[in-house]
Amino acid sequence: MTNKEKRLLYILGIAVIVSILFYLLLKTFPFYQFVFSFLITILTPILIAAIIAYLLYPLINWLDGFMPRWTAILVIYIVIFGGIGAAIYKAIPTFVKQLKGLIHSLPQLFDTYQEWIYNLYVSTSEFPEDVHDKMDEAFLKLEEGLIDLLTNIAYSLTGITDVIVMIAVIPILVFYFLKDFPKFRASLIAIGPENKKGHFQSVLKDIDRNLGGYLRGQFLVCLFVGVISFLLLWLIHMKYPLLLGTFMGITNIIPYFGPVLGAIPAVLIAFTISANKVLYVILAVVSVQLIEGNLLSPYIVGRSLHVHPVLIILALLIGGESFGIAGMILAVPVLTIIKVFAEPTPIVKKMKEAWGSKKGNR
Repeated sequence: MTNKEKRLLYILGIAVIVSILFYLLLKTFPFYQFVFSFLITILTPILIAAIIAYLLYPLINWLDGFMPRWTAILVIYIVIFGGIGAAIYKAIPTFVKQLKGLIHSLPQLFDTYQEWIYNLYVSTSEFPEDVHDKMDEAFLKLEEGLIDLLTNIAYSLTGITDVIVMIAVIPILVFYFLKDFPKFRASLIAIGPENKKGHFQSVLKDIDRNLGGYLRGQFLVCLFVGVISFLLLWLIHMKYPLLLGTFMGITNIIPYFGPVLGAIPAVLIAFTISANKVLYVILAVVSVQLIEGNLLSPYIVGRSLHVHPVLIILALLIGGESFGIAGMILAVPVLTIIKVFAEPTPIVKKMKEAWGSKKGNR
């Protein structure tokens, strides 16, 4: 094993150990979990603004060849943020109305599910005792899950003020990130070792090529999925189509698991309406995923990651277990960065060569 391989394995080992210790610390001492949650709340708008600036920078850089940078930023703000603002202004009354309707109907939805569970329990009363005991446990967990869901929704709604503040702060942060983007990049390059500046800059370019293409494509796909989902739900006269379509678009940023998570609220609400509505919702979700998987993602996102699905799923499971939904969203970008650092090593090169030869011999 070469020194480079040993160094990489050492770094990866340290990263795994630190991650495990950090996870155990959060689980063992609730105080640290509170501190971490507080820091996440503070850093979230900065992170979101940095991502938005990163996604917009290529466009700013292109416009920079025709006009001063501040003018290019102003044009982008007027076109993009102005367009988003106009869309939100038009959609927000409907969105709020549907959100209020959903909140108002939550107790009724919960009563409907309790009645459905009770009827199912009665209809299976003649089953063997062991089977019935297992079903009792499953029904109890389902009820607890529904209660937790309602509690989380109510808790999330109490933070609407924080969301408004975040929306107001993010455009300001984005402006400064875009204005001083070259300085931030130069500072990042300066962190690298003096004797390996060229190599470090090359690594950053690889990360930008892999991660930037994936993120820009994925956000565009999520936008399409949200719009198409809204239209299909509206066409089948489903309740809360704008609310549910927006949720489907947001969760679609999580590969593999996102579409399932996004479909759950729509299917649960459809269950309280009719069996036909459930069928229509499932058909709508499947149609959206067929369009996304066969038309949108291959052409917009492409195979920018070049990462095996097993590794992506493993990263999603680790991220989800460690940090919940936020961990699942960040799992693939983190995996992409790790891939760029690991790719030049002899071990990974040999594995890729072996994989390619096996693929060619099939």
